[in-house]
Amino acid sequence: MEDKNRIPETERDQDIASLIENAGAGVQTAEETGIQPAAEEAAAAGKIFKKYKIKDIVFLAIMSACMLVTGAIMPLVTQVPLFGIIQLCLGLQFSIFPAIGLMKVRKPGALLFMSLFSGVVLAFMFLPMFFCLLICALIAEVLVIVIFRGYRRDIACAFGAALYMPLTLPFLYVYYNFMYSFTGEEGQAVSAYLGSEPGLAIGITCAVVAVCVVGAIVGVIISRELKKAGVMKK
Repeated sequence: MEDKNRIPETERDQDIASLIENAGAGVQTAEETGIQPAAEEAAAAGKIFKKYKIKDIVFLAIMSACMLVTGAIMPLVTQVPLFGIIQLCLGLQFSIFPAIGLMKVRKPGALLFMSLFSGVVLAFMFLPMFFCLLICALIAEVLVIVIFRGYRRDIACAFGAALYMPLTLPFLYVYYNFMYSFTGEEGQAVSAYLGSEPGLAIGITCAVVAVCVVGAIVGVIISRELKKAGVMKK
C-alpha cells in the first residue's frame, strides 16, 4: 500500500520546479508593474526638483486666471497718486491663489509659471509689471529653496506666497526713480509714497506685507480643507 500511495520522485521534482517558476514570474510581474521599494519612493519624494505634468501647468494657469479676474480692480486704482496702492489692493488675491497653487503643485518653478501666465496679460496694461512679477517670483523661489529646500512643507508654500507681492514694492520704486522724472504722475506717486514723513512709506509697506501674509495663510487653510474634502488631491 505504501508503494502505491508514494508520489514518484520525478513528479515531485516537477512540482517543485513549477512552484519556483511561478514564484519567479510573480517577482518579475511586480517589477514590470512599476512597484518600487519603500526606499526608492522615499528618495523620489526627497528630491527638490521634479518633473512637471500637464495637469500641474493647467492648474497653475487656472490659479493665474483667478488672480487676474479677482484683481480686475487694478485699472481703477492706477490713477491714485499713492505708490503701493496697487499692491495694497491686489495683495490678498496675489497671495491666496499662489498659496493654493503651491500647495497643490509643490515643485520649484510653480510661482514662476503663475507669474508668467498672469504677467502676459498684465504686459498689455503695464509692461514693466511683467518683468517685475517674473523677477520677484524668481527671488521668492530662490529663498524658498535655500531656506526650506522646496515646497514640501506648508510653511514654505505660505512663505513664498506671502513674499511674492511685497517684493514688487522696491522693484517698482527703483524703476520709477530711474525711468521717470518727479514732474510726471509716476513721480508724484513716488513722492507720495516717500513723502516728507517716513511713516507713510513704512505704513504702506507694513500694510502690504500684512495683507499678503493673511492671504497666504487663508490660501493654505483653503487648500487643506479642499484636500480633506477630496476635491484637491496631491
